[in-house]
Amino acid sequence: MAEAQCPESCEAEEEESAELMAESKAAPPSRSNTDLIYSVEDVPPWYLSLLFGFQHYLTMASGTISIPILVASFLCLEEDDPARGALVCTVLVHSGIVTLVQTTFGVRLPVIQGTAFSFLVSVITLLTTVHPPCAALPLPNMTQEARQEEWLVRIRDVQGAIATVSVFQIFLGLTGLVGMMMRWITPLAIVPAVTLIGISLFDVCFDKVSSHWGISIMTIAMMILSSQYFSNVAVPLVVPTKNRRGCFSLTTTKAKLFKSFPVPLALFLTWGLCGILTAYNVLPPGSAARTDTSGDLLQRTPWLYVPYPGQWGWPTVTAAGVVSMLGACMASILESIADYHACARISGAPPPPISAINRGVFVQGLGCLLAGLLGTGSGTTSCSENVLVISVTRVASRRVVQTSAVILIVSGLIGKFGAALVTIPEPVVAGVLVVMLSMITSIGLSPLQQVDLSSSRNLFILGFSIFFGLLLPKARLRSEGWSPNRRRKRRD
Repeated sequence: MAEAQCPESCEAEEEESAELMAESKAAPPSRSNTDLIYSVEDVPPWYLSLLFGFQHYLTMASGTISIPILVASFLCLEEDDPARGALVCTVLVHSGIVTLVQTTFGVRLPVIQGTAFSFLVSVITLLTTVHPPCAALPLPNMTQEARQEEWLVRIRDVQGAIATVSVFQIFLGLTGLVGMMMRWITPLAIVPAVTLIGISLFDVCFDKVSSHWGISIMTIAMMILSSQYFSNVAVPLVVPTKNRRGCFSLTTTKAKLFKSFPVPLALFLTWGLCGILTAYNVLPPGSAARTDTSGDLLQRTPWLYVPYPGQWGWPTVTAAGVVSMLGACMASILESIADYHACARISGAPPPPISAINRGVFVQGLGCLLAGLLGTGSGTTSCSENVLVISVTRVASRRVVQTSAVILIVSGLIGKFGAALVTIPEPVVAGVLVVMLSMITSIGLSPLQQVDLSSSRNLFILGFSIFFGLLLPKARLRSEGWSPNRRRKRRD
């Protein structure tokens, strides 16, 4: 133990203080799960809330920021366009606001709201079927105003579709229809909906990973090593403690950082490696793994950025967009309901009642409406990976998640922070995306342990739902390919 400056009257109590702190962590009040350090209603000290909240932030942010970065590539945004950073900042602020409302007034469980991968599938489908591919546009030869109008038209279509389907989600939660539907939302309904979220993005992952196989595979390998092989490696850390008389001291503890932070560690280490390879010109000019493709984006981005409704213009509603988002809306509802039950079980709380689920879906619908007005490029849903963080850290306090929400909002208001995240090379984001979607797929399959797989009826429902869920989007892409005349009519 390394001691800080403390009055002599406090020195005799340091050992007693350490014992009291250990006892308080071992037996916090109002806990139904004895393995927990802090239960749902417990309030940890501010510095621990900040530490654990930052852990939740790192866990969800690495997956959340990958969605606006991917969406930006389908919006035909230039690499050095400040709107890329603004899109990331908007997502962070939006996620923080919805998380605060959800944990305070919604389901009131320690769940974090982030961007939804289920909406990403529909967004990409909308942008690739209604609009021409970015590669077919002469972007370098277009004026700045023409380029701006090109991507603004696209994101307004996405905004309108998300805002419209959010009304349906708000209606389900407000009227209590979600609670009535719970008897039909069985594991056989949840498994295909959640599993297809991961599988359906296979083509997108392949395109992004193939931009630089070496860096992508390295990112994936580092995440696998951290989470599967180094998970039990304890790293010594120095943390502050405080006794009853207000005396601070520094104690040495050990934490399993590789197990708790596999995604941020892999992302930042690989990002740093790409920066070194770029600085020494090991990577050829034009390589997707270079960190200087964004040019002077950081210099052109302001320090403070405040997202507001209508910042990209008011949403435009199209029938194709609304229809494509309805399936994503239902999938996000099913995913959130599964997360609510999983979070309650891990947190030692009783199963959420129907009223709490209705409130959670209602708040999530409001979050999707806000996402459509702000222009995040995606809807919102609960983050399954943060539920896993609770099982690892044994900290289920709502105050910790609310602290994480504040960190999200503050970081999103820093414009240069969002611009810096945009400089993450595409192969690094692709590697993170592969692992995250793999986990979502496995989480989607996990409810099968509650299904009788010896029943031929259950096997048919499961196989047909997954196969037809993959077949239908392909058929739609073939029959509703992009037509220049259709797009010209829409503009007229």
